[in-house]
Amino acid sequence: MSFGGMRVNDDISFSIGKGERVALIGPNGAGKTTLVNVISGDLTPSQGAVHLAGVDVTALPISDRVDAGLIRTFQITRLFKSLTVAQNVALAVMQRKGLTRNIFSSPMDRPDVRREWERALGTLGIAHLADRQVSQLAYGQQRLLDLAIGLALEPKVLLLDEPAAGVPSEESSKIIEAIDRLPSDIAVLMIEHDMDLVFRFARRVLVLANGKLIFQGDPAEVTHHQEVRRAYLGSYADARHAS
Repeated sequence: MSFGGMRVNDDISFSIGKGERVALIGPNGAGKTTLVNVISGDLTPSQGAVHLAGVDVTALPISDRVDAGLIRTFQITRLFKSLTVAQNVALAVMQRKGLTRNIFSSPMDRPDVRREWERALGTLGIAHLADRQVSQLAYGQQRLLDLAIGLALEPKVLLLDEPAAGVPSEESSKIIEAIDRLPSDIAVLMIEHDMDLVFRFARRVLVLANGKLIFQGDPAEVTHHQEVRRAYLGSYADARHAS
């Protein structure tokens, strides 16, 4: 992906298998969000292609990628603050089912729609908040709701852009615990700066630096990789190694 003469993503190639848990890390400006924007369809790559389940989706708009199972959450929640938790998730279910044109006839109370939003909230551990207005939620609860909406869209691949961003450190573990409860067949790619969360979540780590993929492999190996240590981990790797 290039902007003018600047190549922000440079010859990046990787795949994610069904059910994999992969972390995408790297210093600020490494090109992580740009890469996720390319995958999700927010940006069209200058070169190369994006494939989902063997199908080239590079030319597809975001809505078609969502329909195909490629779902993304953002660093900043994009919720309907005046609606309840249940209504926010129900809207996602209704969108997937093509029912949003009937929004004012309360299709969220249809048994099939209700069953799905209840299941999504239950999986993320926030079923008790179903009737709460979103504006009344703590920020960590809003992030969990964001995940519930993503789950309600039935993802094959879920792209998480710093799901614990802005969440107090004592609550961030709840985000990872919730991600752990996602169905095991969903592939999850997570951008995250909190390395403790990365090591709790990831079974594989991708490291970007200066727009290039400089490492992909086992989390246990990443702290020993000299180029990664120089580019990103630094003192964290030393501290983890010492412990």
